[in-house]
Amino acid sequence: MAKLLKAPPKFHPSEWDMANKMQCASTESQKSRSERMIAESQRLLDEIETTTQKTQSDVNKKIEQRQEEIKFWKQELDNKLEQIVHETEVLLTFKTRLEKSLESCKEPLIVAQKCLLNRQRRVGVDLVHDEVEQELVKETEVLQGVIALLERTLEQTNEQIRLNRSAKYNLEMDLKDKFTALTIDDYCASLTNNTPDIRYADIAENIKGNFVSPEDWIYFSNINVKKADKQRNNSLALRVLIGGILSQTENDMRKQYETVNAAFRNRVKEVKDAKHKLETLLAMVMDETASQEKNIAALKKGIADKEGPVKVAQTRLEARNHRPNVELCYDTVQCRLISEVQEITKNIQRLKNALAQAETELKGLRRRQLSLEEEIQVKENTLYIDEVLCMQMRESVYINNF
Repeated sequence: MAKLLKAPPKFHPSEWDMANKMQCASTESQKSRSERMIAESQRLLDEIETTTQKTQSDVNKKIEQRQEEIKFWKQELDNKLEQIVHETEVLLTFKTRLEKSLESCKEPLIVAQKCLLNRQRRVGVDLVHDEVEQELVKETEVLQGVIALLERTLEQTNEQIRLNRSAKYNLEMDLKDKFTALTIDDYCASLTNNTPDIRYADIAENIKGNFVSPEDWIYFSNINVKKADKQRNNSLALRVLIGGILSQTENDMRKQYETVNAAFRNRVKEVKDAKHKLETLLAMVMDETASQEKNIAALKKGIADKEGPVKVAQTRLEARNHRPNVELCYDTVQCRLISEVQEITKNIQRLKNALAQAETELKGLRRRQLSLEEEIQVKENTLYIDEVLCMQMRESVYINNF
């Protein structure tokens, strides 16, 4: 019990004094270190604040610069989009012109083919490969060539419209992305240290991912702009080509159309002249036939009129042959009667020969009349085909200004 209540050891005054001095020294040292730390912390705070403000200001400037870059490219893309949209609209009007011109070629081609088919119904010598037929064949070839050219040009136009729309789509997608990026950067530019909805986000520190370099970013938009410019220039060139094709094909069609019509007019005039000549010849033949018929009638009457004299002469000879004995004398009367009979018989034979020749000529005239009538019918048929069927049908054809 006495050991448990043993008093603690006593320190020497010098130890006590040393302990106090050490406490003071340690406190002063701690205070000094604390003051240096406070000063260092303040300097660090000031430095970091300055750096943070500078960095944030730099970031704000970078965002502002980025906004300007996006706005610049957005404006460029907007301009190109407006241009390509306008160019596509204009090209669509040219496509409509091509379609209308292609449609308007069908009727002239059908008419030309019908004219060729109708002219196959000509008969006889009029079924000739004349200038009209040559020009109709040429017109058919011209129209078929024009239709083929317009169809190829229309296909080319459709392809160019597709390419224009593809360039337009790329511009719209790029613009959409830039609008989104600009909206995000505008939001970022509006953020301050006092903005209520700012927050910690680990993703802000993650620089890994599918990021694009600034050069690639510019290259992407520049490619879209260049593609749009290229397609726009191609579209402009195509429109010039289409305009030239439409003008040239219209001129070719109109020229050939007028050439065919002129050939028809000339041919109709030739056929009418030929028909008029044939009608003149027919009238002449008919007049000659009437004259020949009168001549035959006169010959027949002449032959009939000689029957009396020959009968009288023959009767006299017969009667005088009955003279008796020496009275049966070959006197001048007998000689003249024999001569008269021979003369009349010879003349009757001459008349009969003339009659036979006249009848032959009459048959020839009638054959000629029939031939002329048939040829006139051939000409009338030709005129009906060319003047009525073909030329009137061609009047419905109108070569439009494409």
